[in-house]
Amino acid sequence: MTVTDDPKTEAPKTVKKKRDDAERFKSGVIPYAEMGYWEPDYEIKVTDVLCAFRITPQPGVPPEEAGAAVAGESSTATWTVVWTDRLTTHTHYQAKCYKVDPVNGRDDQWIAYIAYDIDLFEEGSIANLTSSIIGNVFGFKALKALRLEDMRIPVAYTKTFQGPAHGIVVEREYLGKFGRPLLGATTKPKLGLSARNYGRVVYEACRGGLDFTKDDENINSQPFMRWRDRFLYSMEGVNRAQAETGEVKGHYLNVTAATMEEMYERAEFAKALGSVIIMIDLTVGYTAIQSMAKWARANGVLLHLHRAGHGTYTRQKDHGVSFRVIAKWMRLAGVDHIHAGTVVGKLEGDPMATAGFYDTLRKDQVEVDLSKGLFFEQDWGRMGACMPVASGGIHAGQMHQLLHYLGEDVILQFGGGTIGHPMGIAAGAEANRVALEAMVKARNEGRDYMKEGRDILKLAAKSNAALDAALDLWGDITFDYTSTDVPDVVATPTQS
Repeated sequence: MTVTDDPKTEAPKTVKKKRDDAERFKSGVIPYAEMGYWEPDYEIKVTDVLCAFRITPQPGVPPEEAGAAVAGESSTATWTVVWTDRLTTHTHYQAKCYKVDPVNGRDDQWIAYIAYDIDLFEEGSIANLTSSIIGNVFGFKALKALRLEDMRIPVAYTKTFQGPAHGIVVEREYLGKFGRPLLGATTKPKLGLSARNYGRVVYEACRGGLDFTKDDENINSQPFMRWRDRFLYSMEGVNRAQAETGEVKGHYLNVTAATMEEMYERAEFAKALGSVIIMIDLTVGYTAIQSMAKWARANGVLLHLHRAGHGTYTRQKDHGVSFRVIAKWMRLAGVDHIHAGTVVGKLEGDPMATAGFYDTLRKDQVEVDLSKGLFFEQDWGRMGACMPVASGGIHAGQMHQLLHYLGEDVILQFGGGTIGHPMGIAAGAEANRVALEAMVKARNEGRDYMKEGRDILKLAAKSNAALDAALDLWGDITFDYTSTDVPDVVATPTQS
């Protein structure tokens, strides 16, 4: 490709206009912008897939050329003119970079907006969509870095996907739990326990007041605890807790395995034991996720997705794929739950960026809001909503913040904040449940529960020893670190 005559030149060159057909099909190397991949006058169609890429071009590469290169290499182009373009309606299949905006506060980055015709994608296939959009282009030499910030999936394409196996409304009806966030906990230590002791944790946490317990991402079928034994003892714990509390309980049985055949075997066994939910890891891959989502809908079992591995490409601001894009792909793929950040926990989570993730997963109509990192409107076409999961370093003393930032349709998972309680696992679960119900009651009474949160919790703790001990132990624990992935635009308060 031709990007610059002098790689030491710092100033970007001027992009020339698109060549006519006679010039376009001359043999040799032509800049992508001149081949038709830069089209600032392009009229966006309602059926187009739209992408917003954060581009950091190499010195001397004009941003329009860099955007055109991304459009070209993620659709039909290669590094030189090929005569076989004449055998297609090549302008129809070319992606078009139609706008390049400078990034606020950066003089070396731009947001390139690219439109892809819907005909470029196989219906209902995350694997094909991602192979196209993030295939080879992220290794492109003309770019120092590249990040996919957001996508608009047109309704016409959305309708080719199943979507969540059940969705938030159906899940609440399955469980008979309404008007509050759901509570969960990850079994700890996540590796090393025997199956029987693992089941004891499940039982204690569920009888203490949690709705769910869960396997963690890396517990599959290791020598210290084979999957079948874990499933049996975990479900024994669930069933005993259900009998004692009169509530529906669940344990996320991780069916992640080396092959689809093994995953189906584990899922079928979980269903046979009466489990309401199974779990998979993001690392199983897009095709396996869609396959398990179809199985989950057909078999009436909720599907939880742990986003294991996502931070390897979502966390850094300059290069990779934003989690809001992963959230869109996973809603399309058909999971019922996905970990989506806590804001106040130990894992990465800017408040505004996290709000954008939650909107993407839960709302039917998502509006443009650059302060949340949302670059496009997204119409989900009444596709079911996906339940966000907040997990990682949270505890009962943060309940007011969790309800404020994350809302009602969320699963709050307290692993260490349940199992690390000084009075035992059941007491840890009880503390979480009492804190949640006290905060929901205050909210329903119209109180400013965010401002009064600490006082509300202290009052509830006076009549509950478990909550009192939790607040005494963890009340001042915070994880205040600067987030690495924050929106470029900050909302400016306006006076009413």
